[in-house]
Amino acid sequence: MFSCSEIRSIYQVITPHIRRTPVIEVDGSDFGVAAAGLIFKLESLQHAGSFKARGAFANLLTRQVPGAGVVAASGGNHGAAVAFAAMTRNVPAKIFVPSVASSAKIQQITEYGADLVIAGERYSEALAASEAWVAQSGAMPIHAFDQIETLLGQGTVGLELEGQAGELTTLLVAVGGGGLIAGIAAWYAGRIKIVGVEPAQAPTLTRALEAGRPVDAEAGGIAADSLAPRRVGELVFPIAQRYVNATVLVSDDAIREAQRRLWTQLRVVAEPGGAAALAALIARQYVPAPDERVGVLICGGNTTAVDFER
Repeated sequence: MFSCSEIRSIYQVITPHIRRTPVIEVDGSDFGVAAAGLIFKLESLQHAGSFKARGAFANLLTRQVPGAGVVAASGGNHGAAVAFAAMTRNVPAKIFVPSVASSAKIQQITEYGADLVIAGERYSEALAASEAWVAQSGAMPIHAFDQIETLLGQGTVGLELEGQAGELTTLLVAVGGGGLIAGIAAWYAGRIKIVGVEPAQAPTLTRALEAGRPVDAEAGGIAADSLAPRRVGELVFPIAQRYVNATVLVSDDAIREAQRRLWTQLRVVAEPGGAAALAALIARQYVPAPDERVGVLICGGNTTAVDFER
């Protein structure tokens, strides 16, 4: 566990290097939601296209980076964020991704100047390859979710959102390894309802909460490059167990519909994982009460789903 004061301290460190992403309050009826308020936090507009930049900079700015640089394993977004942060800090970076990583994210990583290695089909295989590289090279590992600096960085999303949106009743957050939801849940510390949203084919936190500990889960579905690490982190789990009120599962079809609605209603581009939290409302897997003010985190926008060449 860590404190709100630690999140505030990290926020002061990383603020010059990240964007204060916007919040927009929308008409819930546009999304089939009857609630007192529906508020989107557009972390998809963050540097490198996702909230992951916060944790990346938290690591690079508070840890001693060796001459060998940094290494990360990622489904794509964390790798892009570490590559971006390393580029701005003139630090060598080696990024391991699985073959399921999207072309948009692979392109970002290489454009930011990192050394890209495709290792295995899923995140767990890329992680194992990255750990072998750490042992060989002495590079500093930056874990995508199970590291205190990463968690503190992601917790700044909650700090920022509270200052922008005021009092929320509920916040919906997509879950992969759990770094985002754990950081945010630690910030709010039970003051609002936190609901985790997972693809039905990658129920990592749901399975962990059922078992009372992190356990392996399925790792498939349309959002497999961002929300399917196989299991939640050891540091993540006790925070989620204490402060996450519920988890819900959404289908790939619901995620696609959420992507479509974000585009047609708001002209906001979201990747599948980035739209997953909204999918819970659209598919009525979470139905708010009429007096609820509901926050929805749009956490990533790294996709080629909108083709401007057509």
